[in-house]
Amino acid sequence: MSNYHIKHLEEYYQVYRKSVREPENFWEEVAEEHFMWQKKWDNVLSWDFSKPEVKWFEGAKLNITENCIDRHLATRGDKTAIIFEPNNPDDPSEHITYNQLHERVNKFANVLKAEGIKKGDRVCIYLPMIPELAISVLACARIGAIHSVVFAGFSATALSTRINDSDCKMVITSDGSYRGEKSIDLKGIVDDALEDCPSVKTVLVAKRIHSNIDMKAGRDKWLQPLLDNASAVCKAEIMDAEDPLFILYTSGSTGKPKGMVHTIAGYMVYTAYTFKNVFQYRDGDIYWCTADIGWITGHSYIVYGPLANGATTVMFEGVPHYPDFGRFWKVIEKHKVTQFYTAPTAIRALAKQGTELVDTYNLSSLKVLGSVGEPINEEAWHWYNDNIGKKNSPIVDTWWQTETGGIMISPIPFVTPTKPTYATLPFPGIQPALMDETGKELKGNQVEGRLCIKFPWPSMARTIWGDHERYRETYFSAFENKYFTGDGALRDEVGYYRITGRVDDVIIVSGHNLGTAPIEDAINEHPAVAESAIVGFPHDIKGYALYGFVILKDTGESRVHDNLRKEINQIIAEHIGPIAKLDKIQFTSGLPKTRSGKIMRRILRKIACKDISNLGDTSTLLNPEVVQEIIDNALE
Repeated sequence: MSNYHIKHLEEYYQVYRKSVREPENFWEEVAEEHFMWQKKWDNVLSWDFSKPEVKWFEGAKLNITENCIDRHLATRGDKTAIIFEPNNPDDPSEHITYNQLHERVNKFANVLKAEGIKKGDRVCIYLPMIPELAISVLACARIGAIHSVVFAGFSATALSTRINDSDCKMVITSDGSYRGEKSIDLKGIVDDALEDCPSVKTVLVAKRIHSNIDMKAGRDKWLQPLLDNASAVCKAEIMDAEDPLFILYTSGSTGKPKGMVHTIAGYMVYTAYTFKNVFQYRDGDIYWCTADIGWITGHSYIVYGPLANGATTVMFEGVPHYPDFGRFWKVIEKHKVTQFYTAPTAIRALAKQGTELVDTYNLSSLKVLGSVGEPINEEAWHWYNDNIGKKNSPIVDTWWQTETGGIMISPIPFVTPTKPTYATLPFPGIQPALMDETGKELKGNQVEGRLCIKFPWPSMARTIWGDHERYRETYFSAFENKYFTGDGALRDEVGYYRITGRVDDVIIVSGHNLGTAPIEDAINEHPAVAESAIVGFPHDIKGYALYGFVILKDTGESRVHDNLRKEINQIIAEHIGPIAKLDKIQFTSGLPKTRSGKIMRRILRKIACKDISNLGDTSTLLNPEVVQEIIDNALE
């Protein structure tokens, strides 16, 4: 099937039409031709969104690590699988070949087995971005254990909640981690978390910062000596297509985090196929996604998608601003990176620094730029396109979710004409629908509504761990027979999709539905503004009015804030219309963000509504201290 690699727009439309008309034949061809199966499936797909129940490649037997590692050994054994780029640029990078990865994963898998981990057991991984993180994930998959990676920036409380929710038997961690100039005591956080986690029997500890830490007798073990003594041969456990591969927690808009369960075969097929096309990966390319493996982006597009394609994937331990804001560009030059995938929040932070550092480095190796995590605003898109891609590297503005497992709507570079702020067209196999409030599908173009998906795709999450009813209620109860994404979107005159933000970020002002993303885009056009966030608050006449939280660039301007407020509203009026002007504009030094860079609008909403009695757990935020500053300066 030549269309595993879509090369031009006409081919995209052909492939897309086939994927919608004959979805089972389409995915069967992809699965048959590009992966290694121990036993073929009896049935490609069975599904019922009312339950909801979805099964792909039923009856098939496989192991995902054979597809990510073993099958490449004959042809690519000496090729670099992972480039590890450490936090400190003076430390050497490490190139791990497919042969070495095979050996290291097998040894780790044997250590897990020796410690009593069996197929179906849950293993919590709380590690920094070091090779052991990718290797431990693959080692779990090799023996059929279910990995639950928790981002190593979460607090002890957040960690223990996740361990207890899925009854993990083991935690894999390190003595500590480096983050820019700081080092963090990860083991101490794990010790605090485990005071309340009866299911954990063993803690394996990798050495990273070589600090003095407490080791609890009978529970804690240094990882390296166990690896040194382990055999390098470990037969891959034969798994069923629908066995769980991993649990990954995503914060709910309410209540405790949701443990999304992804299963093996469909997830493998979809992440591999999307990786190949969305990044137009070719042999010899060096691909770098700056995310952390603690997020779905890291699972799908640092580990599984790239390795299933025999790619070279970069794992970066550091931060964009250490030792200075040129670090990303330095890494691109050093490793001759061809595909670069990062978040709009990083692009905006780097754009704020100007282009002096960018111009120091040679970025000519770049072929494709990617954006993930939130819709990229127009100003950041142009800065990225002009200064990083030099207008030669198309930007893939990818829309997807933890729940979807892989990229759902995105341009295909050199195939789909791009349009700033638009995720453009659905990936083959994805059938989006825009719905109105009454549950009717909005047909045709130039419409705006709630974004649903009306047909299953292979990498969709199958359930919420231990709470299938919550899964049904959250994703399948709003619109009959459809997966509801929680996002609003519009479809333009050519059928391109633009994500307008979470549906709870649509504010009805005087009967007009206003998406916050376009208003924030307009505000961010102001030369003095670095970033902004809009929420609604109750208003006597309009129902709701708009409250803006605005971070200013350090432009050295001493313009009076009242003048700035007028100028900001003037820009909004020009871009969207006077209806979207803000009633309140509060200037602040920061916005509360999750570790993946998402603005926690829920907290801002409560502050704007003067309801600060219960802001929920703010300890997992990137910058919890900013919440109090915003409360102290809130406008009357």
